[in-house]
Amino acid sequence: MGHPNDGIDPYLPNNGNLGYRVSRYDLDLQYKVASNRLAGTATITATTLNGIGRFSLDFSTSFKIEKITVNGKRPSRYSHHDNKLSITPSHSIAPGAAMEVQVRYSGSPKPIRGPWGEVGWEELTDGAICASQPNGAASWFPCDDHPSSKAPYHISISTESQYYAASNGVLVNKRAKAGYTTWEYEQTEPMSTYLATMQIGPYERKTLSEGDVPIYAVLPARLKKNFESSFGRQVQIMDTFREMFGPYPFPQYTVVVTDDDLEIPVEAESLSVFGANHCTGTRRSERLVAHELAHQWFGNSVTLRQWRDIWLHEGFACYAEWLWSQAAGDDSTEALAKKYYDKLASSPQDIQVTDPGPDDMFDDRIYKRGALTLHALRNRIGDDKFFELMKKWTSDHRYENVSTDDFTALAGRYANGSLNDIWQSWLVDTRLPAFPYS
Repeated sequence: MGHPNDGIDPYLPNNGNLGYRVSRYDLDLQYKVASNRLAGTATITATTLNGIGRFSLDFSTSFKIEKITVNGKRPSRYSHHDNKLSITPSHSIAPGAAMEVQVRYSGSPKPIRGPWGEVGWEELTDGAICASQPNGAASWFPCDDHPSSKAPYHISISTESQYYAASNGVLVNKRAKAGYTTWEYEQTEPMSTYLATMQIGPYERKTLSEGDVPIYAVLPARLKKNFESSFGRQVQIMDTFREMFGPYPFPQYTVVVTDDDLEIPVEAESLSVFGANHCTGTRRSERLVAHELAHQWFGNSVTLRQWRDIWLHEGFACYAEWLWSQAAGDDSTEALAKKYYDKLASSPQDIQVTDPGPDDMFDDRIYKRGALTLHALRNRIGDDKFFELMKKWTSDHRYENVSTDDFTALAGRYANGSLNDIWQSWLVDTRLPAFPYS
């Protein structure tokens, strides 16, 4: 997708590609676990925004390109350097025309290095994990790797039959042949590339709920007993958030627990991924269980347009943790707000929430101060209007890309007076304002 309004994101200047808009990804993948070999054919359907004589995709140079076609024809040339695949079609393509790009490739996937460490495809002890935020999708398929480039996906993955393969969306087909099983997933709701995922391991699937929103768990057999305690309130969290934030935006939800420990859980559209260390038989990680589920509304359905607005994902998901805590009869939202306010007060106050800079966009202060911004707003406009606003935000911008300005404009409709003092003091000023008592 081109980004006609904002150019390429300054936080990820090498990501995103101009001149076209992706309308669908079809990924046909084969993965061998022991040798970490991935072979794939990616078919990318797009519409040109301008006349195209040359265009690019984000794609890791770990892979060898075997064949490329554009609208069924070989390109006149292509180059593949610095995780960019640049293609010159045999004929230029008119503005507004359909474009089907097919890339066949193979190699050993590895994470992409960046300011945030290594992101993307990674080997586990026995399997693989894909954690693509913010720019790791190109570690396993060619794409327009920017959050404002949303599209539906069809993902087919073939791997050895002793493994379970989980991906985004609904499992629409599964077939076994000659020791391999092919898993086909359809993600019909638009998805940003960083939320596309693949999880492969010696897992089993169990059903947690067959209600309005089916909820599943995919995990190693050895963790089933621990799961009952650590994730025992998953269904109640879903019910609580549907009441607070409006309808769940996808057909189902899956929790994956890997056999390995993970430093942090992985956010993905229609599923969340936790490590064995989050499944200890205690509720110590339940705030993370709530946080990751909240991202389905705030991050996956309603998605930032540019990374500077990461608080629209993380501040909201963090506040959802506090809301769940009170709903579950644990610490009140107010008590948690005070606790984290005190932590912020003793931390450096040198970060602007709405433009933290790429190095600090995952700083915990963004999460907590973003959550406190919502607490200040809630105390100003009252509970009824606050939760009406949450539902309006998720319904008006369902599957869309948003900015801070979109949120502040909508919130203004729920207030009797100006809210500019809240936005200025919490989101723009670096100094921490006074605690927002109601």
